[in-house]
Amino acid sequence: FLQFVFHTYTTGFTLVNGNGTAKSEEYSVQQKQVFLSLGAVSYAACIGALPVFFMNRYTLKSPVAQLVVRKLLHAPLLGLMTAFTVAVVRSPEFEKGIEVMDRNGKVVGISKNAGEKAVRETALSRAALFGTAFFLPSVLMYFVERVNFAKTPRALASMRMMMITAVLAGMLPVSLSIFPQCGEIKRADLEPEILSSTEETEFFYNRGI
Repeated sequence: FLQFVFHTYTTGFTLVNGNGTAKSEEYSVQQKQVFLSLGAVSYAACIGALPVFFMNRYTLKSPVAQLVVRKLLHAPLLGLMTAFTVAVVRSPEFEKGIEVMDRNGKVVGISKNAGEKAVRETALSRAALFGTAFFLPSVLMYFVERVNFAKTPRALASMRMMMITAVLAGMLPVSLSIFPQCGEIKRADLEPEILSSTEETEFFYNRGI
């Protein structure tokens, strides 16, 4: 349930903060896109909970299994599923394309290649944000538990939450700056129909968040 809530929030954020291209009514949030989003959220939540389900189902109680499933595997899997939901939710951008502008801000065409690049960069930055924000605290908490620094379960939970908040706050500006908001795409990477209408050599697009 918590996985579902988390992916629902990030998916809603992605829907609102995608590329702002307004080509036609077809680009608005359609019923199909909403269904795709619900499917992506459900799939990501199930995949995220699958390791713990198998561990409980087959009673894997060894320290190694506990360490891998509960401490190490959760974070990269969460980052991967977050990137997956970004790709699904923003699929219209690489299916129909986004606006490409010259250095003066003039729109020169609609490019699917630019849309694919924008979605890929956003998915990678989102995976880096949440993957690191949950992986690093898990590693730190492992050593905290080993040295018995926190004496009670409540103290452990509070310390873990503080670490996640601190890492998340530190990673947020880093993930947003990995790729520029105003992305650049090479002339050779654009479609021929766009190149035939302009002699510009530098092209830009809005990546979204």
